[in-house]
Amino acid sequence: MKMASNGVRAVRGFWVVFLVLLRLSCSAGQMVPALFVFGDSLVDVGNNDYLPISIARANFPPYGVDFPTKKPTGRFSNGKNAADFIAEKLGLPTSPPYLALISNSSESNSSSPFLTGVSFASAGAGIFDGTDEILHQSIPLTKQVEYYLAVHQNLVQHMGSSGAQKHVAKSLFLIVIGSNEIFTYSRSSDLRKQQTPQQYVDLMASSLKDQLKRLYSNGARKFVFAGLPPIGCCPLQRNQNKTDGCKEDTNSWSRMYNEALLAMVKGLKSELNDISYSYLDIYNVVQKFIQNPSAYGFTEVKDACCGLVNPIAIIPCLPISQYCSYRRDHVFWDLVHPTEETNRMFIDIAFHGSPQYTYPVDVQQLATVET
Repeated sequence: MKMASNGVRAVRGFWVVFLVLLRLSCSAGQMVPALFVFGDSLVDVGNNDYLPISIARANFPPYGVDFPTKKPTGRFSNGKNAADFIAEKLGLPTSPPYLALISNSSESNSSSPFLTGVSFASAGAGIFDGTDEILHQSIPLTKQVEYYLAVHQNLVQHMGSSGAQKHVAKSLFLIVIGSNEIFTYSRSSDLRKQQTPQQYVDLMASSLKDQLKRLYSNGARKFVFAGLPPIGCCPLQRNQNKTDGCKEDTNSWSRMYNEALLAMVKGLKSELNDISYSYLDIYNVVQKFIQNPSAYGFTEVKDACCGLVNPIAIIPCLPISQYCSYRRDHVFWDLVHPTEETNRMFIDIAFHGSPQYTYPVDVQQLATVET
């Protein structure tokens, strides 16, 4: 009887290991094991819906009007966002919101719920802990990284140290953050008196570097960085100009940060030569959309699709808001966020774009880098 019992346990153990390995192996079309997402509302897929008192949410119509379910999902978009599209191209399911997973997780699970990735992104989040100065209801980058450390430990528990290390090293880490710092700097005269634009963006880049090193210490090796767009051209900023034109000072700060970000990443690569990265020059991509919209299928580059129009959107997208009947020809969905179509184009360019916009490699090339 004892030998039979041991045999049953052995068979059961074999199938547990087999199923775990089966799940870990890349399916047809799956280019990397997992996608881990860090950032703000541009890639938030619903984490803020799980923050008890947050009002920085997109859990009401007309958000989600073009999502497959036709329902709001916490994404600040009429449909999918950039994180969804990059996961699709990698052959992965969308990285689910971390707070949703831990709310629904069971300690009895035989495998980790984080195997194909997870999103820590949070609307309102910044590189600095104090960026969310008004709401204080988002997950700052430092906290997002802390959540990742917990995920890494979970992977180690389920896969062993060596298995987790290999799994994470082959995965991609998407970093989309920094816009909220520029918005903060734009509206704070006190901050502008305390720090020059160059000092401010340099501090942003060095603070981000600290968090990247924490990720590196816990297995991260392949990074995707999205540069800042021309923030001064979003409807929120255009509203502050009598001409409805872009705010050039804000745009200049975005460009300065992108330069600081690239310099920092290149320096980090020289320190940690086993990391690889892809940088998406969103600034110049959006500039192309604005300067020559018809070439990309756009007819509206100034106005938001959702919001009170006078002559461009001047209030946030709300449940009572009217919205345009055709969203694909708009660059912006609401006051600051792109439409699903704009997000789709971003990732098409990022995934297999020219060296003009993605460097030193595109995301598809990064996914194939051996670690």
